[in-house]
Amino acid sequence: MESSAKRIPVHVSMIMDGNGRWAKERGKERVFGHLHGVDSIRAVTEESVAQGVRYLSLYAFSEENWGRPDEEVGYLMNLMMESISREFENFMRNGVRFVVLGNRARLGKAMNEAIDQAMESTKDNKNLTLILFISYSGKWDILQAAKRIAEEAASGPEGLEKVRNMELSAFDDYLVTAGLPDPDLIIRTSGEQRLSNYLLWQGAYSEFYFTDVLWPDFGKEEYRAALEDFAGRDRRYGKVK
Repeated sequence: MESSAKRIPVHVSMIMDGNGRWAKERGKERVFGHLHGVDSIRAVTEESVAQGVRYLSLYAFSEENWGRPDEEVGYLMNLMMESISREFENFMRNGVRFVVLGNRARLGKAMNEAIDQAMESTKDNKNLTLILFISYSGKWDILQAAKRIAEEAASGPEGLEKVRNMELSAFDDYLVTAGLPDPDLIIRTSGEQRLSNYLLWQGAYSEFYFTDVLWPDFGKEEYRAALEDFAGRDRRYGKVK
């Protein structure tokens, strides 16, 4: 649900696409694009705080991305771990709470320790919640939720009765995003127009904004343009106004 005062979305989510193409256009390896993409993350985080966005989520690494070459996967994991450490002071200065969601069982010990430390240290920050989806996919999220519900139903009569009487909204509590608002606006860079298995349940009524700008070139100005476009949308949620 967006803020009514300035039509600023409460939760903005971004599919950060185009790092590889950006690097290729410059005659560089794909990892060069990933490195420069970190600057865009910093820019949109700072702009979210400035604009009053309360939640910013970023699709950093999908479950399907594990199928990329080992060298690229290893580089991405190291880059994310280093970036978490490097950006810590910025998180604290800007009042950013840092959260990672996804299938963290697939991440290495050092990566999980760095994530846990950053999450614990920033848990009381109030200006913005920054969520990185790492080793995440929408289908995986729905499946793990269904498994948890099945386990509850099998736990005994009370659990079975709870599941039988479950309202649609109660399903949210079993997703990894439990407690977070659904995204009001999903932005995808690089010209592609698809969700790529991202927030399939949570994005049911999200507004979409597609731009041809590649992620490393997506900065504060491009972000403000997306927010301005959102402000002009008429959101009806299937109803008539």
